[in-house]
Amino acid sequence: MEKFKIWLRKNWSTALLVSIFIVLLVSPDAKAWLMRQIISTGLMNSKIEEKETEPAVESTPLSSTENFSVRNDKGEIINTSDLKGKVVFINFWASWCPPCRAEFPSIQTFYDRFKSNKDLVFLTVNLDEQTALGKMYLEKEQFTVPFLVAEGSIPTAFFNGSLPTTVVLDRSGKIRMHHAGMADYSKESFYQEINQLLNEK
Repeated sequence: MEKFKIWLRKNWSTALLVSIFIVLLVSPDAKAWLMRQIISTGLMNSKIEEKETEPAVESTPLSSTENFSVRNDKGEIINTSDLKGKVVFINFWASWCPPCRAEFPSIQTFYDRFKSNKDLVFLTVNLDEQTALGKMYLEKEQFTVPFLVAEGSIPTAFFNGSLPTTVVLDRSGKIRMHHAGMADYSKESFYQEINQLLNEK
């Protein structure tokens, strides 16, 4: 034991780094914090595609088979096909996912800024196997974004299994952004892109 204390005094910086590394390995919150520092650099930002004068094949409105439904806390069913005429921000997340935790504060900031805009709909879709875990996470962090769960299968046009995934639909129902992985949605540049979509007719 005495030898260990001597080694620790001589190598305290190494021991500290090892301890930090272990915490980062086992703690989802610590991983989320580290990832949040990375996305704050702007290196992992997503971008909304500009409107094309001649629509490309991939930007045509989604067919009825590519739409999907979600259920809110009140048990109400919302289908993406019913949201035509609005800009729709969709985020697929889970409470156990460190990148989801990393980007969630920026989604909350984005939501706080635009929640009063009736032309913008937020679908934050929880994919926890036990939905109670997702609700507990939101309550613990005091996030107020809508808690929604998928009602039925989700087409791969929206979600292919990677968490987090974020999709933005324009007023006509076209996918204008599809981003797999974490990003910072609290940037002014992203708000400007959202406002451009809101101004499109």
